[in-house]
Amino acid sequence: MKQVVYTASPESHQIHAWQLSDEGALALLQVIDAPGQVQPMVVSPDKQFLYVGVRPDFRVVAYRIDADGKLEEAGQASLPGSPTHISTDRQGRFIFVGSYNDACVSVSPIGNDGLPGEPLQVVSGMDGCHSANIGPDNKTLYVPALKQDRICLFDLQENGELVPHSQPQVTTVEGAGPRHMAFHPGQQYAYCINELDSTVDVWQLNNAHGEMERVQTLDMMPAGFSETRWAADIHITPDGRHLYSCDRTASVLAIFSISEDGGLLTLEGHQPTETQPRGFNIDHSGQYLIAAGQKSHHIEVCKISGEQGLLTPLARYAVGQGPMWVVIHRLD
Repeated sequence: MKQVVYTASPESHQIHAWQLSDEGALALLQVIDAPGQVQPMVVSPDKQFLYVGVRPDFRVVAYRIDADGKLEEAGQASLPGSPTHISTDRQGRFIFVGSYNDACVSVSPIGNDGLPGEPLQVVSGMDGCHSANIGPDNKTLYVPALKQDRICLFDLQENGELVPHSQPQVTTVEGAGPRHMAFHPGQQYAYCINELDSTVDVWQLNNAHGEMERVQTLDMMPAGFSETRWAADIHITPDGRHLYSCDRTASVLAIFSISEDGGLLTLEGHQPTETQPRGFNIDHSGQYLIAAGQKSHHIEVCKISGEQGLLTPLARYAVGQGPMWVVIHRLD
């Protein structure tokens, strides 16, 4: 399996591309000098482009991915707010951008040439909007509003318009601060990391009444932790057996096992990692986790192993300044 890892370092305006070997070693492939503070990134479903949100002038930049995983800028379009999170629908027709500072989510079209267009729609009033996550059915968009302790639900129309879902929102525990989400491959459950109390919620997407329902909340922190909680990111292995989350104050990765149907999490342990881990990701084989230390200016590769999915650090690599986003692209 040929894979390339992309890391975004906004403080030095750089994107690093790395070859990931089958043994989990990284080899530097390319360093891109980006046109600003690069932060959220996502690979298009057809694997042809890397879409990157750039500050401070609020735009999305499209990089064409060549056969080796190297990047070349291909186009860009404006955004209505500061990009905090970027994603696409599962068919690669639309780009969704959540903006924390501007309390909105926007929809931009993707042309037949793969390039982003100007925004079609902006939905405002979502204080602390931290991500936009298309559901497994490619019909429902889940948008956590961190400062409002709610996840807003929208139906994605054929033309890209977002319309409030019949159940327009769900709420978390007060003060939880919902941030990022991951979906179980069985398509019945989602997991949301809560930034302010460092918990993980399990959400049943479609209960017996046809509604989204919170069915479990777990503390992700080590026993006795008493400092300020500051959770950041969450990802699931491709086989749906293990879930991982990170906290920036403790600089730790939490490790969960997942029941076969996806509805129950068990906390298996913790793994210290790079200082202030703002983002991480899991490779397509489900064997490696790569975490970015926003304050250490390094990334770390860990091997995932065993029934519990425990992590073993393999190596760390210097990247740009303030790395905070990791995307892993499968070439073959």
